[in-house]
Amino acid sequence: MNRDSTRKLKTDRRLIHRRGWISKTELQKQLDALPDVSDKIAPPEDSEGEGEAPSGAEALPRAE
Repeated sequence: MNRDSTRKLKTDRRLIHRRGWISKTELQKQLDALPDVSDKIAPPEDSEGEGEAPSGAEALPRAE
């Protein structure tokens, strides 16, 4: 594997717990370099919102 491919795999979340794969300081440095995207979080939805489609058992038609 070439160095560029290995560098991309260093911070792969599936591999960071592999012993000897990445040091804690190197991982923390990579995590600190990630952009802050907390402004993209969606606001919580109201349970009694207007125009909301019923969910779960409410969505099924009653058999009479």
